[in-house]
Amino acid sequence: MAETYNILAVGDAVGSHATSYLKEKLHSIIQYHAIDLTVVNGENSADGNGMLPQSAEAIYDAGADVITGGNHSFRRREVYGFLDDSGYCVRPANMPSTAPGFGYTVIDAGGRRVLVMNLLGNVYMDPVESPFVCADRILEANKGKYDYAVVDIHAEATSEKAALARYLDGRVSVVFGTHTHVATADEQILPKGTGFITDLGMVGVNDSILGVKSEIIIEKFISRMPVRFEQAVGKVSASGAIFMLDKLTGKCVKVQRISF
Repeated sequence: MAETYNILAVGDAVGSHATSYLKEKLHSIIQYHAIDLTVVNGENSADGNGMLPQSAEAIYDAGADVITGGNHSFRRREVYGFLDDSGYCVRPANMPSTAPGFGYTVIDAGGRRVLVMNLLGNVYMDPVESPFVCADRILEANKGKYDYAVVDIHAEATSEKAALARYLDGRVSVVFGTHTHVATADEQILPKGTGFITDLGMVGVNDSILGVKSEIIIEKFISRMPVRFEQAVGKVSASGAIFMLDKLTGKCVKVQRISF
């Protein structure tokens, strides 16, 4: 019997190239690392931007147990009904309650009940409820209903992600950041046992700017005019992190960055 409960978190999947790549590679990664729970951020999984039911289903087919979102979760109206009906595809919890879908879920996986919540940052992003206040409310409302808690903080500012992780240290098992599409090298275990990394990175084309054709982003910076995003074409890679938890205490004992 394994001594640790292993959680794989994968960064923002960008477009159909990313979902196809996950379908090709993810199952073997899960098997090789004896993963108990896999979480993938899918808010950019549709071509062009946002998420569609088809792109979310592709991520599930690839091996994900839970899909998290972010500021683009509601970009495509076609996904609204899917968010309402899918128990394990969550959107940011600190959006107004009138938004489609749910901000957290509790999933039975690998013999444990895991609370997975999705939060939006406030710094340099559209204002929503404080992720700190929202996290407190969710944890309080679900006392006794889960064994481990995992938080995806989808935020721009590294300081906000770090502050939230330290605020929740010892109360959740894992905090990982998403949104910037750039993997950070600061994986760590905080003093009270929470595993943390500032950003997981992305699943996307290497020769790109955050998964989008480079020339489009360069044009936007030069012209300052709106542009239509198109996913880049080329070799794809994926990045994320594996969090290993002590099964008895729920404390993180190891964080390992991963790319494939």
